[in-house]
Amino acid sequence: MRLKNVPGAREAIAESTFCIQEDRQQELKGHWQSVFPEKQPLHIEIGMGKGQFLYGMALAHPDINYLGIEKYSSVLLRAIQKMEAAPLPNLRFLRMDAEEICNVFAPGEIDRIYLNFSDPWPKDRHAKRRLPSRQFLARYDQILAKAGVIEFKTDNQGLFDFALEELEPAGWTPLLVTRDLHSDPEASEGNIMTEYEEKFSAMGNPIYKYIIKR
Repeated sequence: MRLKNVPGAREAIAESTFCIQEDRQQELKGHWQSVFPEKQPLHIEIGMGKGQFLYGMALAHPDINYLGIEKYSSVLLRAIQKMEAAPLPNLRFLRMDAEEICNVFAPGEIDRIYLNFSDPWPKDRHAKRRLPSRQFLARYDQILAKAGVIEFKTDNQGLFDFALEELEPAGWTPLLVTRDLHSDPEASEGNIMTEYEEKFSAMGNPIYKYIIKR
């Protein structure tokens, strides 16, 4: 069964207190701290999948608030199930398309953005759909705080090369670039793996990562 076709996923998400429903998202623009018990730095992961990375981050850093964004209901459902088993006060989810982030977050509202193992959209005509593309970097520029950064991880060398090429024309600067994250002691310090990262690194694939700023 493909995850995005799990029956009843949308209904389960609609009933979850851990997911901010779509009819509330735009009205929370500029007020996302109100969905958490404490006002703390706000980090988001775009395309969070089943939520392993973000759950691990929220558990390791209770002094940071996290929002996970996922387009597919049946994948998001798996993240919600993790939260139901062991709730965290500093983690909430949104089911939405990444293209809508500027309609949902106010300028400067986000302190850090995570992009993990994003869809590579391999055809050239789909380049603007890639999450590290200059088109998306322009969106991130609007919602990210002045000192905010973006962290990107992938096992796809072609996507990583593309992502690096997009930085200069989009006005971004690399703070860290590694083509073998798990063999780089400095870059891998405190690293929390995604489901895909565990799978691909176990196969011997190198993991690519950058951290960028404006």
